[in-house]
Amino acid sequence: MCSFCSIKCWFVFFNGIFLASGVALITIGALQYSTYSQIGTFAGSGLSKIAIVLIAVGAVIALVSILGHCGAFLNNSTMVSCFICILIIIILLEIFTGAAFYIFRSRTALLQMNSGINTQARAAVYEYSPKNRHAINRIQEKFSCCGADTYTDWSRSVGWGNHEAVPDSCCPEKREGCGHDKDKAHKKGCISAIKLFLLKNLVWVGGVCIALGITEVFGVIVGVCLCLNIKRKNYENVD
Repeated sequence: MCSFCSIKCWFVFFNGIFLASGVALITIGALQYSTYSQIGTFAGSGLSKIAIVLIAVGAVIALVSILGHCGAFLNNSTMVSCFICILIIIILLEIFTGAAFYIFRSRTALLQMNSGINTQARAAVYEYSPKNRHAINRIQEKFSCCGADTYTDWSRSVGWGNHEAVPDSCCPEKREGCGHDKDKAHKKGCISAIKLFLLKNLVWVGGVCIALGITEVFGVIVGVCLCLNIKRKNYENVD
């Protein structure tokens, strides 16, 4: 009995970390959704889907964790078995995804990604179309940047009429007409600021995924032990 309770406690503990990881991914995705959407408008539509993927993965992890908790508290070996099977599938998917990312991180792939972001951002500033202006201005305000590569990009923008000034969103302290004083505007471009933001978020997500992977392995091991103990206990009750 003591052994059974001990295994269940360990299972609930690791499953709790698993649930917390899922909630963390949902939180990161939800908090950064608007930012990623604006980045997508500015530097490529594919980037806007990152937040949605994080929320979806976090939701799946949370639901699977709840299934495991229900199986443990109800002493239902079928639910625990389903939890273990789904967890094994998730681990395999993570291995394949990790391998894909390892291939993707090759120099050629990184250069292609950087080239795509650079091209899209430069085109967005050059065109400065009415439908994208709000997103561009929000990006410049949020990341304290100006233009794609540098603030002088606005002097070549066909969508921005006043080439002797920059948008007010380039100013450290935004106020109407402040963009006429270009010397006081932010000098760094938004491309480098966006890439730094994505890198920092990648580190956070990577940390969560590492914790998630370790938890999943222990979760499978403890889950198998719990499932066997539940079945043994049920057989003893029948006898």
